[in-house]
Amino acid sequence: MSTIIVTGADLAQPALDLLVDHHIVYAGKAPTEDDLIALCRQHDPVAIIVRYGKVGAAVMDAAPSLQVISKHGSGTDTIDKAAATARGIEVVAAVGVNAAAVAEQALALLLACAKSVVPLDARMHAGHWDKATHKSLELGGRTVGLVGLGAIGLRFARMADALGMRVIGFDPFARNLPAYVQSVDLPAIWRESDAISLHCPLTDDNRGLLNASTLAQCKRGVIVVNTARGGLIDEAALLAAVRSGQVSAAGLDSFAVEPMAAGHPFQSEKNVVLSPHIGGVTGDAYVNMGVGAARNLLAVLARAPGVPTAA
Repeated sequence: MSTIIVTGADLAQPALDLLVDHHIVYAGKAPTEDDLIALCRQHDPVAIIVRYGKVGAAVMDAAPSLQVISKHGSGTDTIDKAAATARGIEVVAAVGVNAAAVAEQALALLLACAKSVVPLDARMHAGHWDKATHKSLELGGRTVGLVGLGAIGLRFARMADALGMRVIGFDPFARNLPAYVQSVDLPAIWRESDAISLHCPLTDDNRGLLNASTLAQCKRGVIVVNTARGGLIDEAALLAAVRSGQVSAAGLDSFAVEPMAAGHPFQSEKNVVLSPHIGGVTGDAYVNMGVGAARNLLAVLARAPGVPTAA
């Protein structure tokens, strides 16, 4: 019976049902590279399902039978794809299976920012009644700029359109966009958006996409939402923009370093709404991502010569 390592502490039962002919080894909730190397040396897996942690060349070299690395979700930036290609290891992702969950989280963060949900809640719990002094932002008629128009971005676009927002988007790979999404270039995103929401993968080319320069090109008081990858944002520049009022509020579900360390400056900013990278973590998405990851790796193993699938 061949082994599959899961870089996490669990996997949805429907996914396990698909993998019944394999031995499943869990790496735990926060596996380090050393943990994964040790497990690979011990079990020599044919596949790795990536939930948490990073899988680089050293991990791959510790698993000579490794045929496929399957992402439990859509973002593969935690996998060294160049190293995998050089070793003949396929990298696959469960693209789109958590689109609804992440898009809903982006909408929740946008609404929380526009309606000051978190600070008003804190004020109410402290006994205040700010009806006479507070004014929130109405989103209808305003422009939201999306960077990335894949499954998640388009799902979010549909929600924004339903709110009566004008939707503009940048994605050089997008085709056949719905009528309510206007394709524009990045300068137009910065220049025209009242709110910006990031829905693109992290690459070497777009790391730090939102930085001091691009934020300065935005409308004063813009809202920033990120449910994609933390590396897309220069966090120091965003913090400065929030403090200056150039960014009125930011809703963030992903960060440059995760988990976020205690004392991170975002934690003390009332106009920054935080969630611990749980946009895709719903009961439904957990099952969908597990099943998608399992099906993807089984498809690769079915094509791989000489890989045992059962005892």
